[in-house]
Amino acid sequence: MNKADVVIIGSGAAGMMCAIQAGMRGRSVILLDHAKKLAEKIRISGGGNCNFTNIHAKPENYISENPHFCRSALARYTPQDFIALLKKHNIGFHEKKLGQLFCSTGADAIIGMLKNESDAHHVKRHMGTTVESITRQSSGHFHLETSRGSFAATSLVIATGGLSIPKTGATPFGYRVAEQFGIPVTKLKAGLVPLTFAPEQWKPYADLTGVSFPAVVTAGKQSFREDLLVTHRGLSGPAILQASSYWQPGCALHIDLLPDLDMRALLLENSRKQLSNFLAQWLPKSFADVWCSHYFENKPLNQYSEKQKEAIASHLHDWQVTPSGTMGYAKAEVTCGGVDTHALSSKTMECKDVPGLYFIGEVVDVTGWLGGYNFQWAWASGFAAGQVV
Repeated sequence: MNKADVVIIGSGAAGMMCAIQAGMRGRSVILLDHAKKLAEKIRISGGGNCNFTNIHAKPENYISENPHFCRSALARYTPQDFIALLKKHNIGFHEKKLGQLFCSTGADAIIGMLKNESDAHHVKRHMGTTVESITRQSSGHFHLETSRGSFAATSLVIATGGLSIPKTGATPFGYRVAEQFGIPVTKLKAGLVPLTFAPEQWKPYADLTGVSFPAVVTAGKQSFREDLLVTHRGLSGPAILQASSYWQPGCALHIDLLPDLDMRALLLENSRKQLSNFLAQWLPKSFADVWCSHYFENKPLNQYSEKQKEAIASHLHDWQVTPSGTMGYAKAEVTCGGVDTHALSSKTMECKDVPGLYFIGEVVDVTGWLGGYNFQWAWASGFAAGQVV
């Protein structure tokens, strides 16, 4: 029997942070993971450079059925706190855009930092270990049967992530643990994911794969201004990934193709240019050609009536398209939904009805925007639990 004060299942960003914080407090910590490699999702993030936080991270950048839940943890462990940890280890970083911070020497530097910190605080790691069963004893202790024997702890932390990127070893394990202990799990869906369209609907655009341009994409009440990318099956790019977390099946996306321009005024020009050539001043020519042929007869600008020009401008500023679905968890960066936060303490991440059981990171119903926000939630929720386990 391997005994410890704390057993953490999951050696990703949240699990490692929790282990380090608990170890710093002198707690004996065992970290279990079915994966053979440490923190694989950190390794592949940000194109291998790990977009480890966003300096603008605030509660408004997170989606949850309980939107205020993340406030406490985010306030107590900020982007500046993680930056201080990087500086302690002399790890360089840089901002790319919109407050997104990346590691200058690659994601392995951050994994190495977390490993060194956990080693310094005597955290024991057992990689390639499958948890077969969890029981809670009458004493309140947790007993785990695994592929490497039995483990026991007074505190059990579930940091197993969501369903996104299954090639990194993602499983529904954390949700099953919640259900075992009677803790609700909110509806799950792929988030930060490319959107797809019915093949016949998308056929005119399928040959434009790789075409990209800035736009404002609105899903529900949330709008994002970033690049949009045409794919052979639909739309991707940062603006679409952001909107995908808010998009609901059957609903249209509203896309402003030319957000910096007043097309109603510009189309009043008495030009002999073909409409697609006129629009190609601001949009990729190939996209303008297909878009115009799909919605309007492509003819010289001076041959349209004022009413027709008004309709063209309206379509350009509010192109409405209805996706048929998403590319699913294989292409999703996160899982929306998760362990219901109403069942957890926002200060400690502990289950209100199961003392000693904690859920942190992506397995919880807190989903951040694209651009470092989800890592910040991992650090902050891991820190919160690590202060009390």
